This record gives sequence, structure tokens and C-alpha cells, in this order.
Amino acid sequence: YLLEYEKEKVETFAEADRIVHDCTKSILEITKIESSETRQNPPVPFDLSTLQSEAYRHFGYTPSRTLSIAEHLYLDALISYPRTSSQKLPPDIGYEIILQGLCRRNDYSSLVKKLLKSSLRPNQGWKDDPAHPAIYPTGELPNKALGYQEEKIFDLISRRFMSTFAGPSTRLSSRMILENGSYRFFLHGSRIVELGWTEYYRPYVRDEEQELPSLEQGRKVPMDSIRSLERYSQPLPRYNPGSLLRRMEDENLGTKATRADIIEILYRRGYVKDQRMQATPLAIKVIGLLDKYCRLIIEPGFTGRLEDLMDQIQVGKTSRRRVLLEALDHLRPVMLDLVDREEEFGESLGETVTAQRVMEVTFETPCPECGSKLKIVRSRKTGKRFIGHAGVWDGTKKCGFSAPLPQFGSISILSKRCPECGFQMVQAKSPGRRPLVSCPRCYAEKVRILKVANTESNVPTRVE
Repeated sequence: YLLEYEKEKVETFAEADRIVHDCTKSILEITKIESSETRQNPPVPFDLSTLQSEAYRHFGYTPSRTLSIAEHLYLDALISYPRTSSQKLPPDIGYEIILQGLCRRNDYSSLVKKLLKSSLRPNQGWKDDPAHPAIYPTGELPNKALGYQEEKIFDLISRRFMSTFAGPSTRLSSRMILENGSYRFFLHGSRIVELGWTEYYRPYVRDEEQELPSLEQGRKVPMDSIRSLERYSQPLPRYNPGSLLRRMEDENLGTKATRADIIEILYRRGYVKDQRMQATPLAIKVIGLLDKYCRLIIEPGFTGRLEDLMDQIQVGKTSRRRVLLEALDHLRPVMLDLVDREEEFGESLGETVTAQRVMEVTFETPCPECGSKLKIVRSRKTGKRFIGHAGVWDGTKKCGFSAPLPQFGSISILSKRCPECGFQMVQAKSPGRRPLVSCPRCYAEKVRILKVANTESNVPTRVE
């Protein structure tokens, strides 16, 4: 069992060394055991943003991919309209009829039968959408087998729907206090004592359990080992598509229908890269120029205000003309100033765009044979792309190293390194196919080895 010291951090090395010295191979006495129960209410029904966040957390699907899958399920009449910001399920959708439809699936049957034994009242969220209710399964079953990703999203939506009707779960949290003189340590444990809604939402619920050892108060136990850890303050974690989507919703940036597309555009136009999103030099330059010349455009409050006004148009609280005039009053002086500085703005941006394009095809990993820079280049004879030296066409390349690349889709160089050889990984992405991530150097080495084996045995060999 892993104990925690009573202080989250110790300020000096001397104090940490003293604790380690005094407690090494010491005897701890259990002075107190505390327990408390906490009840957790069922989750609320899915709105689009919450569905996209959950799909990213469990499956790694981007928000736009989740929306596309959900729309396919909607067109097949398997779920309700997905572009909604509501977390409410009105009674007129027919709770019991939907559940009876889901009961025809073997993996849902026993769960649904338990729900139907009591009154059906979903745990409603606070968000509402006058146009559409929360996302729910229709109770219809697919006429043909769903694809792998569609099945996952359908299962996630169905289990979320069922869990909203279940009772709360109860978790028992315990803490054992152990002391050695003036030093106190804690051992934490928890377990679920009443499944409640977690039974219906598995495997999508976090179910971490650790029971305390069966020891009584006053018992003395030996400490096997103790060590101090030196840690530094960490920067805030980078956004990923799921967390950025939630932040956009909190800031009221975009709408339920456009947020996923906005994130895709950031990637497509080269403003961000990687799953743990990093701003590219182009994005930093653009934001710097906008901050200098037209700060209003990048202020979240201004964009959020416009989104609020457009929502008010939808419910009849204001008119399109009034919103348009207000937006023009703010934007006209900004745009006129930009026109006056168009040449200066474009020159600064052009230099960055050129540098960005060069960077997108240049590897940080140097050539393993001569140490020079490597780039994605195309053969003038065949038009095929491959990894070669930056000076492949001007006669300045230093050796004959090259590595093959996939010939389909768009290629992007990742910051992730190959765990085997340390070379930068590449990703090939094309519509309708899962991204292919591979190490060009390892692939090239595999091809070389198989060619040698083929030459020696004279048996044709295919590289997968």
C-alpha cells in the first residue's frame, strides 16, 4: 500500500531528508480510521457538446468525427437529432416505448427490465434548447450491422439514456491515519457500495476502487520504504479537441453546430498541430498581428456577445437588423483600419506563411547518416513523395539516405518520436479512413531487411 505524507509538499530539502531519515524502517501506529458515504446523482442526458467530449475521452474521436457519426445514426432513425444544446428529455418522447425497443438487444435486456420496474423520471440537466430535446436513442434497432465507430457511439448514447433513469450511486470513502511520533501518514481507500446508475453506464464510468487493509485501530505496522520526490511546478496542460470544445462552450464561442468545424479548420489551415494542441508559428504571428491592429476581433467577450444576440433572434427577443447594426458599429472602424494597413499586414503575414510551409515539410530529426536536415520531397520522374535531404535537387545533399512515405492522403509530420529508433513519426490522413501513423525509418529498415532476405532466397516477399 502507498501512504501519503500529511503535507502535500515540503518546502526544503533539509526537512525532506529529515523525514526520510526518521521514518525509514520505522513502526507506524494506526491511530484513527475514518469513513464517509457520498451519493452521486445520475448523469444528465447528452447535448451535442457533452457527447463529443465523452466520445473523445473514451474513443479519441474528434468532435467533427463524432458529429458525423451521430448524423449518420440520426439519418438511420436510430437516435434523435444530434445538433442540440438541450439536456432535457420531455415525457412526450415516450420513455417506456424507447426502453422496450432497447430491450430487444441482448446486452441491454436485463438492464431495461430493472428500469421498467419503477417509475421513469430522468435526471434532467439545466441546459435547454427550444428547438430540440437532448440526444436519445429512438428505440429502433439497426437493420444491418453498424460499423465499428457507429456501434460505439450508439452504445454510448443508449447507455447514457438508460443511466439517466437509474438511482444515485453510493461510494464509501475511507482514510486510515498512521503515526510515528510527530509524523502522520494517510492511506486512502474507496469502493462502491451501491451501483445505482453506474451499472447502466459501464464501461464508460470511472470505477476506481481500493479497499483499505483489514487492520484495527491501535495496530502497529512496519514501513517498508520511504523516499522523497523532487517536483517542479508544471505548466497548464495543453488543450485537446475535447477540452477545447468544452472551453468554447463555456466562453460561448461558436454554436453547437459550428464548434467542431472550427476546431477542424484550425488543424486544416495549419494554426494548430498534434492532439495535445500546439499553436504553430503561423497562429502566433496571426494573433500577434490581430492583437496589434484589431484587438476587438480576438476578444472572446465580443464574439460571445454576438452569439448571445443571435440566440435572442431565434427566440424573438431582438431583430436581425438590430444585431447587424450593432456588429457593424463595432467592426466598421476595425476593418477600415485594416484596409489602410493592408500592405504592411500582408507583408508580415506572407513571410510567416512561407516559413510555415517550409517547416511543415521539414523534420526536426536530422539525417541518421550525415546529420543534415531532412524534408518531404517529390520525385521529378515518378511524382512519388519520400523523405530526402533538403538539398536533393540543388546538389548539396550529403549522403544517399531516403525513406518511403505513404502515397495516399495528406501527410503531416508529428512531434511524436518513434519509441524504437527516435525518428519523427508521420501521419497519413484521408477522408473516410482512419489516420495512419508510422515511423518512416523503421519501415525503410524493414524493407531493406526483407529485400536482403529475398535476394538470398529468391522468394518474392511483400511488406505489410
